Amino acid sequence: MKIITTILLFSAALGSAQALADTSAPSSPRLAVGLISLPAAKLKWTEIPGTGGIQYANVHGNLSGHGPYQAFVIFPAGKDNPFHTHTQPLPTVVLKGTFYAVIDGKRIDYPAGSFYELPAGLPHYSGCVQGEDCLLFQYQSDHFDLKPL
Repeated sequence: MKIITTILLFSAALGSAQALADTSAPSSPRLAVGLISLPAAKLKWTEIPGTGGIQYANVHGNLSGHGPYQAFVIFPAGKDNPFHTHTQPLPTVVLKGTFYAVIDGKRIDYPAGSFYELPAGLPHYSGCVQGEDCLLFQYQSDHFDLKPL
């Protein structure tokens, strides 16, 4: 019985030593499965033709394609959108500048750090106030659209 107890204690001690060894830094880095890593310098910016300088950088999917997407969007300072709607909800995070929306005749300013989600079919104006370009992060379950009214 004493031998079995000794073997069990030795096994437990060996397991503890291995567990401690496993908490140290790995000898080679491990990549997370499904990791999307896009440092700012690696973003590929594309200007949307006919928009007066609006650009986007896809991080997942394609803003101008089909299907879900996530993208950064740069709106030049002072750039206004015409009265329009979107066919699906449009969540937006404002990262830089001040973006605005005019809904039912009321203007709402969204400075950096703000979030809003426009419901599908809501008529509105929007744009970036003068002074600083707006950097937005937008995502939708299907492609982006803007339907002028």
